[in-house]
Formats: sequence, structure tokens, C-alpha cells
Amino acid sequence: MSDLTTNQYSAFIPEIWSQKLNTMLAKNCVMLQCVNRNYEGEIKNQGDSVKIITPATVSISTLSDTAITYSELQPDETDLVIDQKKFFAFKINDVAQAQANQSIMEAHLQNAKKAIEEVQDSYLLGQQAYVDAGNILGGVTAVTLDKDTIYENFVNLALKLKNADAVSNNQKPWVVINPNIESYLLQSPEFISAYNVADSTLREGAIGRIAGMDVLVSTNLTAVNSKYYVLAGTNEAITFASQLSKIESLRDKDSFSDLVRGLYLYGAKTIQPKSLAKMIVTAV
Repeated sequence: MSDLTTNQYSAFIPEIWSQKLNTMLAKNCVMLQCVNRNYEGEIKNQGDSVKIITPATVSISTLSDTAITYSELQPDETDLVIDQKKFFAFKINDVAQAQANQSIMEAHLQNAKKAIEEVQDSYLLGQQAYVDAGNILGGVTAVTLDKDTIYENFVNLALKLKNADAVSNNQKPWVVINPNIESYLLQSPEFISAYNVADSTLREGAIGRIAGMDVLVSTNLTAVNSKYYVLAGTNEAITFASQLSKIESLRDKDSFSDLVRGLYLYGAKTIQPKSLAKMIVTAV
């Protein structure tokens, strides 16, 4: 006979599970394929910040008989603030643990990962608000997409990035769409599916490539006032930092249950607005 008062998570070691969930969160989220984590460092408390130094532009002059003049460079400074604080907390009773035929901890950590990714993905997609004004297609009048016009419009979106000198230094662009737009894209003869991409540089989770951009699909690109924001860019545009600050298990004093909770901190900053482009389209 099972002792239902025994803590089924007696082997639970917070540090090990924290590392495990952190590893799980390091991939699969759509927008994590589209950002850089150059300034992540160690994040331990909400409100921590990372100072980002952006080198100043160097000007080129023509050499003449006059003396050489020197311009004083003033690098730009900005702070990446870790201001997003999320937690999960759940309770599992001993009866459920005793009757389960699989690892409940593992399954619930997987669900916690999915929940965090949903919030994180929406947050990173919100960086569309910082796209450079010159890199926006479909202002007052939204772009109408269908299977016949989608390629032309995606070429124009990629052109915005090229004209902004964003696609340089081997920076390959990406574009994030929703499943509805994906249905049009799959009917476009110009779309190259992931199965047919010749090189191995396609981003993880990308369904293929169009107009030179890796295509990723997110259900978090939801309609706002009957319009969608299709976001494109390079990984240099947005920097992101995160940390599963704490995860722990404790016994519920009021029931035969175990309590599990975790604290997740993160933040993002658009440091190169010209390395982002967006297309405002009518909801489809």
C-alpha cells in the first residue's frame, strides 16, 4: 500500500530542475530565433540592467593640403532593463501522483515551458512598435495579401531591410507570419519550402524561405483593429536577456499536496530599429 503522505518529489533538486527548464526555454520559441542574446550576462533580480554601447559612425574625408581634422566619437549608450517578471505556481495532490503512469514533474515543467514561451513570444513580437518609420509598408492603407500578391509584397518588405543596410555582414533576414498568411504563402510558387532549401543555414523552426527571408510562423501575431503586423528583420535588431531566477518545491501544510513554483525574469531592447521592417496587412 502506498504511503500517500510521502513527498513524491523527494528527489526534486531545485538547481537541477532550474537548469533543465532553462535549457528547455533556450530554443523552440519562435522569436528566440530572431533575436540576439549578446548582453545576457547574469540576471538575478527584477530591475537588473545591462548597459549597451553602440559604436559611433566614422566619417570619411578627402585628403587635401589642409591639416587633418579629427572628429570626436560619442558612442551611444542604452540600457537593456530586465523588467518583465513572470511566475508559475501549481499544486499536485498525492493521489494524482500515485495514479500517474508518467513523470508528472516532467510533464508539468513542459507545460510551464509552453506557457512561458507564449508570453515571451508575444512580448518580443511587441518590439514591432520600435521599427524605424522608413521601414513600414502599409501605413494609412493596409496591404491586402493573397496568393497572387504575397510574393511581390514580401520582396518589398525585404527591400526595406536592404535599403536600410540591415542585410550586411552575412546577416540573413527573417520574417514572422501568422498561420492565415502561411496558407497564402504555401500557394505561392516563389516560396521555397524547408525541404528544398539547398543550404543548412535555415533557422530552427523555419518553414522555408521567400524573398531571401527565413519564414517562421507564430500564432501570437493576432489581429489589432482588423490588421496584422508582419514583422521582418535580422538578429542584430533586438537583444534579449532572460533568467529562470528560481524554482522550488515545498509541501503544502494544508493538504496532502506538493507545491511547485518558479520565477522567470526577462527583458528586450530594440537597439537597431533600421534592422526591423514591418508590413501592416488587413486581417485574413
